[in-house]
Amino acid sequence: MKFIQLKGAKVPALGFGTRPLKGEDGVRAVRDALEVGYRHIDTAQLYDNEAEVGGGVKQSGVPRGEIWITTKLANANLAAKDVKRSADESLKKLGTDYVDLLLIHWPSRTVPMAETLAAMAELRASGKTRFIGVSNFTVKLLAEAVERHRADLLCDQVEYHPFLSQRPVLAASRRHGMMLTAYSPVARGRVADDATLQGIARKYGKSPAQIGLRWLMEQDGVAAIPKAGRRAHIEANFAIFDFALAAEDRAAIDALAGGDRIVDIAGWAPDWDEV
Repeated sequence: MKFIQLKGAKVPALGFGTRPLKGEDGVRAVRDALEVGYRHIDTAQLYDNEAEVGGGVKQSGVPRGEIWITTKLANANLAAKDVKRSADESLKKLGTDYVDLLLIHWPSRTVPMAETLAAMAELRASGKTRFIGVSNFTVKLLAEAVERHRADLLCDQVEYHPFLSQRPVLAASRRHGMMLTAYSPVARGRVADDATLQGIARKYGKSPAQIGLRWLMEQDGVAAIPKAGRRAHIEANFAIFDFALAAEDRAAIDALAGGDRIVDIAGWAPDWDEV
């Protein structure tokens, strides 16, 4: 496993995404992921599956201190009073006294950023979260959070895969001493149909999804949280640490990236960075 170490954190770079896993299937998938070897689990209030994540963690028998758990504040919970209330609800559902990382899921158009960040900092001071961060923040929004509001952020979680360049926000994250976590890292399965990735996959005896994940793992300060419901896919996504991409193959994957965005929710999405 690769780890990202910064600001006192040691984050497993390959995590397990849980959207939209729910019910017994969600509990089983989280348990299976931990049995396979994952130690980084990602959820969110909006996913409505924090209880399932907590159940999977409990069933796995893996000590809580060995697992990195991230959750995210829903848009409706970004006012100071709602940050604290909803965080307590999340902890109860997860069956834990703290999360390792608490994120703003989407930037708010109504609640001042400073208000949310201050409330999150109080949660960190109280021990209910070890670190705070953001998701779907652009270069401009990161600058506002870090430079204007002096927020001590660990992470920006954004859509990132071979077909979507995130060079501007990745550079900004590094400039601010942050990591970047890639959601939808295999473009919701679209990597499987790409001829370039198929060719590279044949060279290494891997799948296109494994090639895409390995490409992310080889970038400094980048984590990825692929989702999988079936144990076979959970295991396959984890089997990416026994090879390394040649420079020419990394360059070929880099060349695929443009502005092909999958997640762009009207009313929530900010004005994305130009790439």
